Amino acid sequence: MTLLLTYQNKNVLPEEYYKLTDSELRARIQSIKERLGERLYLPGHHYQRDEVIDFADDTGDSLQLAQLSASTKAEYIVFCGVHFMAETADMLSSNEQTVILPDLKAGCSMADMADIHQTERAWSKLGVLFGDSILPLTYVNSTAEIKAFCGRHGGATVTSSNAEKMLKWAFGEKERILFLPDQHLGRNTAFKMGIPLEQMAVWNPHTEKLETNEPIEHIKVILWKGHCSVHEKFTTEQIQEFREKEDKWNIIVHPECTHDVVEASDYSGSTTFIIDTLKKAQKGTKWAVGTEMNLVNRLSALFPEIEVVSLNPNMCPCLTMNRIDLPHLLWSLENVEGGTPQNVIKVDEKVSASALLALNRMLERA
Repeated sequence: MTLLLTYQNKNVLPEEYYKLTDSELRARIQSIKERLGERLYLPGHHYQRDEVIDFADDTGDSLQLAQLSASTKAEYIVFCGVHFMAETADMLSSNEQTVILPDLKAGCSMADMADIHQTERAWSKLGVLFGDSILPLTYVNSTAEIKAFCGRHGGATVTSSNAEKMLKWAFGEKERILFLPDQHLGRNTAFKMGIPLEQMAVWNPHTEKLETNEPIEHIKVILWKGHCSVHEKFTTEQIQEFREKEDKWNIIVHPECTHDVVEASDYSGSTTFIIDTLKKAQKGTKWAVGTEMNLVNRLSALFPEIEVVSLNPNMCPCLTMNRIDLPHLLWSLENVEGGTPQNVIKVDEKVSASALLALNRMLERA
């Protein structure tokens, strides 16, 4: 088995960076950005802290930012996101570009819920149950090796925006789908397409068993038992509390939320869908949003003519995404400028080649 990626220069952030004031951090980051100019590209994911987004050259979803990174002539891409996003940026960018993650601990719990060893064992066992009738699809929120697995087996990646289109394509190829690693996006998308819940089963990678009470020949969608730790915290009870308020609230959630939450909401869709819906919302309307808190707060500030709050008032920001802060960003940039870049993300060439097959199958159809 090839190593997924190489982490170069795994140094720990020096304590001195946390002793700097906010104004000192900002001034030094801005100065480096100005000196490096077009040699540097700094993409920031929607869920990042505002203080980091302030310095981002572009803000967006993971795949969008990876594509933008590859389209630049920047020598260094300091990706303010999490590890799977930096992996995708590395795979899409040229050999002359270096992708850096400011903090290697900025991971994704969902992506970590499906590793290649679990997936290969699952594929073998599912093959015994279903034969050669399954096509694997993976959410882009997955590791490079899971994308590569799908690429090798004729499958593709999906985003929350194009999941329905990709499932329709996949069912034109095979009778059944294995959907990794987020069960909720897979379930909500398949249900929206008219596939009943009874025709879906969950693969538990820990017990290595298929969870269903139905005859296996009825199963059309096999959902990996993974989830987003942020979106799974929204509940129908929270929705009911907003329904009981005197003023009318519109409920809009991300499809990584559980099926009951999505069904109880007024709207559900990708981050882009949520942003666009609020942008077009009628003045004075009220919106309870089921997605990451940093983004909800930013949308509230961005659209002052409507009221925007979190569906879960006790929600915290994505903890792993939030590991990227001004001290880590400054440290990364100073090492880049000094010619000793830290936390370089480099995906193994064989893994990258197979993963790109899965990505390109999606991009050709999306």
